[in-house]
Amino acid sequence: MLQLFFAVAFSAVPLTLYVPPIRSLNLFVESLEQLLRRTTVYTLRICPRLRLAYNRVFSTLFRSSSPR
Repeated sequence: MLQLFFAVAFSAVPLTLYVPPIRSLNLFVESLEQLLRRTTVYTLRICPRLRLAYNRVFSTLFRSSSPR
């Protein structure tokens, strides 16, 4: 059991090299926050327009398919 523990522990050590330092991680998080701030403006404008287009398309489809 002890040998298995050491095998797992020493095989996980190289994985720590792939973890970025906190400074890089903070820059990455900051850039993601800026991206989200910029895209929310466009999303708030587009969502009502998409909903209106969706309603218009389906209302015309249902009107044309309903029996008279």
